[in-house]
Amino acid sequence: MQRRLKPLLPRSLFGRAALILVLPVVVVQLIVSIAFIQRHFDGVTRQMTGGVSIEIRYIRARIDAVETQAQAKALAYDLTRGLDLGLKFPLNAAEIPQADSRAWFDYAGRAVALTLYERLSGVRAVDLTSNPLAVQVYLDTNKGPIRFEIKRSRISASNPHQLLVWMVFTSALMTFIAYIFLRNQLSPITRLARASDAFGKGQTVPYTPRGATEVRAAGNAFLNMRARIERQIESRTQMLSGVSHDLRTPLTRLKLGLSFLPEDDDTRALQQDVADMERLVDEFLSFARGDAMEEAEPTDPIALLQHVVDNARRMGQPVTLGAAKFDSGDALDVARLRPQAITRALENLIGNAVRHAKHVEVSLQISDRALRFIVEDDGPGIAKDRRDEALEPFKRLDPARNPNKGGGVGLGLSIASDIARSHGGALRLGDSERMGGLRAEISVAR
Repeated sequence: MQRRLKPLLPRSLFGRAALILVLPVVVVQLIVSIAFIQRHFDGVTRQMTGGVSIEIRYIRARIDAVETQAQAKALAYDLTRGLDLGLKFPLNAAEIPQADSRAWFDYAGRAVALTLYERLSGVRAVDLTSNPLAVQVYLDTNKGPIRFEIKRSRISASNPHQLLVWMVFTSALMTFIAYIFLRNQLSPITRLARASDAFGKGQTVPYTPRGATEVRAAGNAFLNMRARIERQIESRTQMLSGVSHDLRTPLTRLKLGLSFLPEDDDTRALQQDVADMERLVDEFLSFARGDAMEEAEPTDPIALLQHVVDNARRMGQPVTLGAAKFDSGDALDVARLRPQAITRALENLIGNAVRHAKHVEVSLQISDRALRFIVEDDGPGIAKDRRDEALEPFKRLDPARNPNKGGGVGLGLSIASDIARSHGGALRLGDSERMGGLRAEISVAR
């Protein structure tokens, strides 16, 4: 039962809170309508109808007691005039309805008909539709059929229109007031969620805690957490900048010293070691720095991808650019990205691919919610059970598909994964159905 009802329930907190608010109001209205309106007014209607039935029984008894129909007619009209009842006597058989007549929504009329049949004998039919303001009762006497016409106000309680109108109006007014109050209480939660989501994408939006005490506490905790993370990122960046400067100075002296030595195999080997050390330092710094120093800006993703492919071709890498696919149906001009970070991530993926494949293709898919930068190759790929391991920093896979082959330290895929997460997306590794190798996809939220 819970699984069947779950898809029908609203997903948002506001929708669920509104349901919790509105549902009791509707249930209370139904209970009041059934318990008070139906039962109370049915009882009143039966009581009033019973009183009129006594008058009708008295008139019929007086009619049955006289000898002639003319005497009965005169007596009946005289009695009904004093009791405020309408009368037609005698009646032809064609004037008598074959069945009762009542509107489907006339619940009080149902109680009237039942009471008349219970309290009076010889009732032929009860008509509640010919005259909306009266009830016509056809019954037998020993002088022939007779028709009584009773004002509806005498025989049934008035419909409680005013009560219903006031109940609906009051419920709508209170629901509107509760809606405003509920929206004011939930809007701070929405702003907190928006600020958290933006911070998860590397953006800092202004946020001031508001609302209830618990929401303010959560907002202050978020601000403290954001401040600590920003301080840690700033401290790490400053530290790495100093480390970078301190390491590059001795490396520069080593390169300068080696340049004065005679050119031989040992000198060339030492120069290669120094170049490898510089590359390792750059890779460590790139991983530690991430994209913390870059702000998101409107960027043309197609132009960015074209620029990355052009750079790879100038370096002699076998990379081609696939056609952009628009799943949303509309072309995309710009998206808010960190262009240098996305470029670094794509260059890492392309670099990993060209080490193990003969051909690499880069493409772009655009949907309503995400951008997908896809790098596919025709290499050996990565085993499915080792793809999560390949995304961890400093992890080297077996020689069949080492993502940092050629002296790396296992950070290329990890850097790309961190950049994707900072954009609200993820890096996914899979099999390329078209090329047969690895498919690396950077999904970026729009």
